[in-house]
Amino acid sequence: MSAEAAVKEEIPMVHLTINNIPVEVPKGTKIMQAAQQLGIDIPHLCYHEDQKIKAHCRLCSVEVTGKRRLLAACSTECWEGMDVHTDTQIVRDTQVSILELMLANHKKDCLSCARNQNCDLQRLCTRFNIQDSPLPSVVKLEPRIETNPSIIRDPAKCIRCGRCIRACKEIQGLNCLTYAGRSSDIRVTTAYDKPMEATDCILCGQCSLVCPTGAIVEKDDTQKVLDALQNPHKHVIVQVAPAVRVSLGDGFGLKPGAIKTGQMVTALKMLGFDKVFDTNFGADLTIMEESAEFVERLTKGGVLPMMTSCSPGWVNYMEKHYGELREHLSTAKSPMQMFGAIAKTYYPQKAGIDVHDIVTVSIMPCTAKKFEAARPEMGRDGMRDVDVVLTTRELIKLIKYVGLQFTNLPESEFDSPLGFGTGAGAIFGASGGVMEAALRTAYEKVTGKTLEKLDFTDIRGFEGIKETTVSLNGKDIHIAVAHTLKNARILMEQIKKGTCQYDFIEIMACPGGCIGGGGQPKGTTNAVRKERMKALYQIDKNLPIRKSHENPDIITLYKDFLGEPLSEKAHELLHTSYHKVYRPYEK
Repeated sequence: MSAEAAVKEEIPMVHLTINNIPVEVPKGTKIMQAAQQLGIDIPHLCYHEDQKIKAHCRLCSVEVTGKRRLLAACSTECWEGMDVHTDTQIVRDTQVSILELMLANHKKDCLSCARNQNCDLQRLCTRFNIQDSPLPSVVKLEPRIETNPSIIRDPAKCIRCGRCIRACKEIQGLNCLTYAGRSSDIRVTTAYDKPMEATDCILCGQCSLVCPTGAIVEKDDTQKVLDALQNPHKHVIVQVAPAVRVSLGDGFGLKPGAIKTGQMVTALKMLGFDKVFDTNFGADLTIMEESAEFVERLTKGGVLPMMTSCSPGWVNYMEKHYGELREHLSTAKSPMQMFGAIAKTYYPQKAGIDVHDIVTVSIMPCTAKKFEAARPEMGRDGMRDVDVVLTTRELIKLIKYVGLQFTNLPESEFDSPLGFGTGAGAIFGASGGVMEAALRTAYEKVTGKTLEKLDFTDIRGFEGIKETTVSLNGKDIHIAVAHTLKNARILMEQIKKGTCQYDFIEIMACPGGCIGGGGQPKGTTNAVRKERMKALYQIDKNLPIRKSHENPDIITLYKDFLGEPLSEKAHELLHTSYHKVYRPYEK
């Protein structure tokens, strides 16, 4: 909290010195934040600004005059007259010793690690000039766990900081990861050491996003893409999700929320993709089907409330925990999968290419998308609609592999015919965006009138559950938007008890929506998510067409191929069904 904000809220201020520099902070401020105001970075590993304080690693220990022992800067509140020192000999010796202890129990294969040069432990060892630990190695070389298409766990690289445990519990309310054992044998694992997919885990990847080392990472599929790009017999196309264009710059030192759509397209073309398309096109297509489905349910007595089905982590959660209520889910596939279906049917006809020669690659902010693409119903005739899914982090790797100077690249446009997207498609990446896009189309389709005010600001932002009411031909439609599964559970319990008052609900598994997905760049915090969200709404505002049903390429697709929303062809390619998946401990 800034001094100005503290004055407005009448919070008393305290005065202290850090390394002999005076500073004034609101009462309740921790030493860590006070030091940050002075530009002092106190080393830490277990601390994460979006999580509750843990004070496990003690790497942030500082010396406070008058105290006999070192204090943890992450958990100690500042008091009036406090005199803090972050760089004394005892502090440095303590920090070096802690890092050496961690290294003694850490697999040191940095060159082949997915987090090489993007690892907090590696960065701190470099900062303290620690090249190796003088202590004997006690690391248990447990095998990597690679049992699902999304997440890889490497227990030998875990430093037991607890960040992943907190992310799973505090953000998603799932408790899939926990501590087991005692003392030096303590470790992070799942209940009964089960594979993550056999627990309540929905593969959202929030654990991988906060892990400071390579203990939990996304499954790396970059080599599959490189192999396809080098195969002269393959026509490799790529689609890019809306949230990627406002987060990719993070990997190249740009400010959070930097809009780099044109440079991103250029980079993909320079990587060798034959066509670079936009998932916003798939998002517009999703709106055509999803809004039509909602109107049909509303007017013909279908199951309400209808719930969006764009987020694969949310769909996994619904199937695992509320399978008996799965008919509330929209049958519309996600934008990624709708795009994949069109890319393997309509596009080959349009381009005159044998479908067997086409490789579809998706760049997504989400680790659960890897699982979604592998679902057996997401394809036909023995072919997957989406062949490979890369996260934003993996795209950053690819760009760096080939030595592209991303920030200096010129801008390029997406290719046709699957590269045009509207502002409605762009805001899919933010919590509330799917609902806002659907309402823009549903309103005009139902009323036959032009919607003058396109911005549904009531369902924007970071509040856990947002709501609004929209009038369609005199009937009030009650809307709810939730992000994170902890908030989703609240709404699901209302539906289960029959007390839910809503007609249409959007749920995104990750905080803030796709802009906070588990496959986004390391360093993603709530503050960063908010900047990305602003950027997506800015993209929407700047685009000439902001309604999905006005997308000219979508209009042509229906005219030449699909017929109309909810047609037999549309149902065959763009809709799916869901399964009741019992939780592992249920019989």
